[in-house]
Formats: sequence, structure tokens, C-alpha cells
Amino acid sequence: MKKVYDFSKGIRGKFHRPGLRINLPIYLDPENRVFIEEIARKKKRDMAAVVNELIKSDKELAKAL
Repeated sequence: MKKVYDFSKGIRGKFHRPGLRINLPIYLDPENRVFIEEIARKKKRDMAAVVNELIKSDKELAKAL
């Protein structure tokens, strides 16, 4: 790396996109991944749909408490 960089010709905010939402990957523990994969295979759905269903049901349980 250089000791000094010249940013005099740089443009502030060139790559900034207001309101942009980024979907970040979520990594499951191996045990949880196998559990979700089994449910997805039985329901013939993708893993993301199964995880979203589980989270929705957990939210409903938490609201009931």
C-alpha cells in the first residue's frame, strides 16, 4: 500500500444508493440446516420459504406471550 493516496479527483457518494436494501446471506448451524432441508424436502418447497414460515410462526407465539 502507498503511504498517501490522492483523492482530489474522487466523487463523494458516487456509489451511494439511498433506500437500497441488501439481502445478506444467513448461515445456519449444520444441525439446523439439516432440519430445515428435511422439512423443505417433505413440503417440496425451498429452504427460504420454510425458514420464513418458521419465523412467522415464532413471531405469532412471541406475540401470544
